[in-house]
Amino acid sequence: MKQTRMMSLVEAVTNVIVGYGVAVMAQIVVFPFFGLHATLADNLLIGAIFTAASIVRSYLLRRGFEAIRTRSLIPESENVIKEG
Repeated sequence: MKQTRMMSLVEAVTNVIVGYGVAVMAQIVVFPFFGLHATLADNLLIGAIFTAASIVRSYLLRRGFEAIRTRSLIPESENVIKEG
């Protein structure tokens, strides 16, 4: 069964929310091992910045792979015609 666009959106939003929570919790646990002592507000902001970077990275990779996929679907004969 194909996933609906709405369920894809729900999955993507859930993934971002869960990822953000995991990132903030990891920072709270890991930062002190490196002598970094951030406030909860700092950890939330740092988590938000990395979450935004992750969303941009994920989007660009997805679009790049989609471009590769669509190029690979063009038959060789059409590539020759387009290049000629």
